[in-house]
Amino acid sequence: MRAITLNGFGGPEVLEWAEAPDPSPGHGEVLIEVVAAGVNRADVMQRQGFYPPPEGASEVIGLECSGVIAELGDGVRDWQVGDRVCALLSGGGYAERVVVPEGQLLAVPAELDLAAAAGLPEVATTVWSNLVLTAGLQPGQLVLLHGGSGGIGTHAIQVVRALGARVAVTAGSADKLTRCAELGAQVLINYHDDDFVAVLREQRSGAGGPGADIILDNIGAKYLNRNVEALAAHGQLVVIGMQGGVSGELNLNALLRKWGTIHATNLRGRPATGIESKAAIVAEVQHHLWPLVADGTVAPVIGTEIPISEAAEAHRLLDSGTSFGKILLTVG
Repeated sequence: MRAITLNGFGGPEVLEWAEAPDPSPGHGEVLIEVVAAGVNRADVMQRQGFYPPPEGASEVIGLECSGVIAELGDGVRDWQVGDRVCALLSGGGYAERVVVPEGQLLAVPAELDLAAAAGLPEVATTVWSNLVLTAGLQPGQLVLLHGGSGGIGTHAIQVVRALGARVAVTAGSADKLTRCAELGAQVLINYHDDDFVAVLREQRSGAGGPGADIILDNIGAKYLNRNVEALAAHGQLVVIGMQGGVSGELNLNALLRKWGTIHATNLRGRPATGIESKAAIVAEVQHHLWPLVADGTVAPVIGTEIPISEAAEAHRLLDSGTSFGKILLTVG
């Protein structure tokens, strides 16, 4: 088969479409003929040499894909060859074929375009595990999403609104904020011009005070203390990214005065099965979120589709910060 391989670490130019070993499903696994793969910030970090795959995972980049099951491994009973699926991966998505544990599969609804479904597994599991399972999102709460125009942000806007909570987003242009508003965002913050702390202090949280009840943050160290300032009483900061650095000094007094909580989570490093595993999160998504996907309440937001052989161009687009929603690599 062919896959995107790394010719060293560095910029997008290290991504090459080349021959790679053909995977074979083991016990409890299926082989997927890939139709499309999603592009994520974690892929960029792996390309740069900062985010190696977990032990035993494929060295090929790619944390999500969609396609058709081509082969079943021993012990697989709930899936059939020919099923339309999308999958959460530990690696291997930028390829013509990929092997995945059956517990990380989601059936693609008949009404949903199969390629577009590749933009769902990573964002759906990230958003549900962090906002619902970790932070306990409740109706009426105010949620701040940093990077509202990205893949996670555009998905989270829809999920938060579907669950009856309010949404504030940051984005870098008026056009992106307008498109976030079309998805359901209610408080729009241009991070070039507006101080999100000041804006949030003017908003009432679900508990009645000023600030955000939950902040979903992909920036990390750069925003650490400002995020704490923007929290409402008993607010929760959930850190899922490090685009703004990995190390920062925390004002514990500010956090104590708000009875605040900080969570830092990682999806790729979770075990395949067991408590808080990938399979456990996928099962929660299947049960609670997937009906909203099936009826169109929550839909994949696809900004750009690029042939997988031009993965370097997809990474350049993601690096530029100009894209809206998910970028997909299409196969075939």
